[in-house]
Amino acid sequence: MLYSAFIFGLISSFHCIGMCGPIAMMLPVDHQNEVKKTTQIVTYHIGRLTAYATIGLIFGLLGRGFFLAGLQQKMSIFIGILMIIVVLIPEKIFSEYNFSKPVYKLISKIKSNLGSHFKNKSYKSLFIIGLLNGFLPCGMVYVALFGAIAMQSAGYGVLYMLLFGLGTIPLMTAVVYLHSLLKMSFRNKIQKAIPYVAVIIGILFILRGLGLGIPYLSPSNMSLFVQQAPNCH
Repeated sequence: MLYSAFIFGLISSFHCIGMCGPIAMMLPVDHQNEVKKTTQIVTYHIGRLTAYATIGLIFGLLGRGFFLAGLQQKMSIFIGILMIIVVLIPEKIFSEYNFSKPVYKLISKIKSNLGSHFKNKSYKSLFIIGLLNGFLPCGMVYVALFGAIAMQSAGYGVLYMLLFGLGTIPLMTAVVYLHSLLKMSFRNKIQKAIPYVAVIIGILFILRGLGLGIPYLSPSNMSLFVQQAPNCH
């Protein structure tokens, strides 16, 4: 299931262009020195990956709790269904409810800190911009977090979110260099494909939880990465 994280990150990065693209385009990088510019962009991405790894750790620990309680198969099915529901419900329905209200002050503080670091071209500021960017609310990240919960350990939760983040890097980097060449019509076409990809990943999680005995896709043993118990004869 780990491969689904990278694929989803790759596809959802077209959504990121609209949400986080302006941040990437405004990065205080050195446009006169290509080598330095590249290392600065890498530093920004390392900050984002650090944020994703952190929240992956938290939600991976939650998933580990479900695994130890013997609930992971049910949780995998529930998360798969939840992924599908989230992408199928029109955004305007979610907009009627301010789900971010409890953390609104925190979000405002993050945005404020982002603004102050855009004035500084240091590697530290670029790392912090990436870090704060990674913690900003994003529907695609939320869907990826469902996958992290479905993992059976904190380590795999971190790895799932890292792979998701790595999937977003190619296009988010291209935005810095080629933002003027990415036509809106092309972005819109790709964004329309995102719900389909999320539904497919949701179905994969449901199949995984059902334990149909299909190797790799829906194994009867939910432990896809490590052996649950030693074979002693």
